[in-house]
Amino acid sequence: MAHINPSINFNGNAEEAFNFYKSVFGGEFERLVRLKDLAGPEFSVEEIDANKIMYIALPIGKNTLMGNDVPESMGPVNENENRSKISISTESREEADKIFSGLSAGGNIEVPIDNSPWNTYFGMLRDKFGIEWMVEFAGK
Repeated sequence: MAHINPSINFNGNAEEAFNFYKSVFGGEFERLVRLKDLAGPEFSVEEIDANKIMYIALPIGKNTLMGNDVPESMGPVNENENRSKISISTESREEADKIFSGLSAGGNIEVPIDNSPWNTYFGMLRDKFGIEWMVEFAGK
């Protein structure tokens, strides 16, 4: 079966966001490439963008959360109007509580984590970087 690996665009704070996600989910970055690492005759990088993240990957279970910074020349990403959500399915209520609590630190809870009408343990939030998450435990 294929895996879904969400990728998030940031306005220069991808590294900060991914260090936060690493603190919530654990693990180590699979890869981190800065724009300056790609600079060469065929690819020029403006000084203002040199230290921004071209690609970062954090394995989470069997999937990978990926991200990057958008170079200033491409214009800003409006993170607070991002209506896509990243859905996390946990293996226990305790894991759901831990992840929900971690991700919501400094953010806004949209739906407090609790028993849902569809018989799961579910919550929804926007983290401090403007990214929306759904956390759910569907097991017994």
